[in-house]
Amino acid sequence: MASFDVLEPSSLDEAFSLLDPEDPAVRPIGGGTALMLMMKAQVYRPRRLVSLRRLDGMFSGIDLAADGRAFRIGAMTTFAALEHSREIAAKLPVIPRTMKTLANVRVRNVATVGGNLAHADPHLDLPPVWLALDAKAKIVGPRGERVIPVADIFVGYYETTIANDELIAEIEVPVRAGWRSHYVKVTTRAAHDWPALGLTLSLLLDGRTIKDARLVLSAAVDCPLRLTDAEAMLKGGEIGPDLLKRAGEAAAVQPDIESDSRGSEDYKRHLLKVHLGRAIEAMAAE
Repeated sequence: MASFDVLEPSSLDEAFSLLDPEDPAVRPIGGGTALMLMMKAQVYRPRRLVSLRRLDGMFSGIDLAADGRAFRIGAMTTFAALEHSREIAAKLPVIPRTMKTLANVRVRNVATVGGNLAHADPHLDLPPVWLALDAKAKIVGPRGERVIPVADIFVGYYETTIANDELIAEIEVPVRAGWRSHYVKVTTRAAHDWPALGLTLSLLLDGRTIKDARLVLSAAVDCPLRLTDAEAMLKGGEIGPDLLKRAGEAAAVQPDIESDSRGSEDYKRHLLKVHLGRAIEAMAAE
């Protein structure tokens, strides 16, 4: 591994001064769990890494708004902090449930919310959950700050709309009364391995009637994708075999799915149809 510098700025202005928008070999680092694997594999060779672990303020903490309608989660919040937050478990139980098969305890103790988003690997478990929950991200840079839907971060495999001198500072996750959310991780190996297919469902239910739905596909596509055709099929429908079959078929047709070592295109489309129906039935039965 080639030598490189690791710098730890203590202020946001200092961090911006160390980043270089024109040099991809200079980049920020949060927990570094994914980046270090890329470096060991010689896929990425940095010249300078700018550690964000000394940045406080908006980059740290988990806060529930006074009116209880949204969480603010700092970008340097670790997965372990999310996993063990009682308020998160009470208001957004899909998060600690997702953590049960997310890597391992060592990774969750180090990996950060912001770094995970910025990494933009489509196989990651949390980004599609944030999409389904309608989360927004605050992105800061030397030219100011902007707030965008998490969905607007991703462009493709390891590609984002975040400039090289910009940082994810925090995310805002609404607490939506009446909605239920669930993440389905389909693996061909161990439960904590990369998924062949990820499916996040967020439903507003009235008995067995689906009043609204957000469905996000991950792992089988190059970035998390809203399954809008299936969402439209489900809205206003009564949960039953016919509706679930039609929604599954609509979901399987929409995305461009590629074959890889975890399964063929046809296999993953079949998985999507099967697990969509199973998950909706399970959520309605809760």
